[in-house]
Amino acid sequence: QVQLVESGGGSKQAGGSLRLSCAVSGRAFSSYAVAWFRQAPGNRREFVANIVISTGSTTYAGSVKDRFTISSDNAKNTVYLQMNSLKPEDTAVYYCAVAARLGPQTSYFDNVTPTVDWYDYWGQGTQVFVSS
Repeated sequence: QVQLVESGGGSKQAGGSLRLSCAVSGRAFSSYAVAWFRQAPGNRREFVANIVISTGSTTYAGSVKDRFTISSDNAKNTVYLQMNSLKPEDTAVYYCAVAARLGPQTSYFDNVTPTVDWYDYWGQGTQVFVSS
């Protein structure tokens, strides 16, 4: 069983920065793809960013590209989401997710937008609130 623990959420004014962390348990971290999704009240859960751990290849939603950066520290089994130039529309609960089945198929993540069903394990979420 893979467990994910997110941290780093909070409240910021527009233009500020936050860094989210996702600590992943288990020995197969290097074979995973790890993503961040977010869900605002009344909205569907939407993709934010993904990283294929073995290759470092990253994918971003258009709405966060050039503002957010996903990265991993393989020695710590941790994935980060650095969020800069925050906007009020970034307000949401942010979830970390692991694709254990698809992670080894690295090309699966090339030039596509991942969907929630690609991911096998989810964290509990961390709240981000951005005020104007």
